[in-house]
Amino acid sequence: MTDPKNARDTDHGRYYLDPAGGPDLVSVTNVLGTSVNKAALMPWAVKVTVEWILDNRMEVARRAITDRAELTKQIKKIHRDARDNAADLGDRIHKAAELRLLGAPIPADPEVAPYLAQFDLWLANWGVDLEQHLVATEITVLHRRLGYAGTADLMIWLPTGPGGRLELWLIDFKTSATRPAKSVYPENTQQLAALRYAETVLLPDDTDAPMPKIQRAGVLNLRAKSHALVEMPAGRDAHRAFRGALANAVWHHAAPSTYPALLAPGQTVKPARRTTRKAA
Repeated sequence: MTDPKNARDTDHGRYYLDPAGGPDLVSVTNVLGTSVNKAALMPWAVKVTVEWILDNRMEVARRAITDRAELTKQIKKIHRDARDNAADLGDRIHKAAELRLLGAPIPADPEVAPYLAQFDLWLANWGVDLEQHLVATEITVLHRRLGYAGTADLMIWLPTGPGGRLELWLIDFKTSATRPAKSVYPENTQQLAALRYAETVLLPDDTDAPMPKIQRAGVLNLRAKSHALVEMPAGRDAHRAFRGALANAVWHHAAPSTYPALLAPGQTVKPARRTTRKAA
């Protein structure tokens, strides 16, 4: 996950500070992370863990006898390490794409290079002239009235209209080392709709500007050997669905984690038992 300027991590996930001084705004990805059941992650976690065990079966067999406790800890965190490594690579790819769009130097990174090459190929295939067609990259958008914010990876003009007429696209980059380039998740539509129908964009000096009128939205999947721009139906119906997820996420973030137990008539709470530690 990238680290936008005004974003901050909280006990309930990412929120954005409002430079205008209003309440913090929950991030779009935080909303979907809270409200959308990622059922696909469980089989993936099992697969990653089983593959590691099979690849290291001799070590596992030995340590199951000699180092069982530490081995168990290591196995339990395999899928978390894999997730964090994938997220780190995704962040580096996002940053490299942003630097390419801005015409800035890009640090050498062998892992990122194949993905960046696919991004360059995508720009070339669509005949993108960054001076003319790029509107914004990594720009924060706000919807103060509804209480959310997010960061758009790319706003760009592409010749997708009748007769090659330019249309303004909102595009989100997605990276993966394993998923096919044309694959997307349903919640990607809600994410794009939330960004598309924000009311305000935040300029680099933290002043406001009106949100541009987006004509089409999609996911640009970047893979090491392929890429695909997949258009998503990020319309008003998807935005209504996101608003439902938003209400659910805000409720969860505000809900207590414990509640007092109800006592039966005449029942009293026993005082906590005090223990005295003996002096050594």
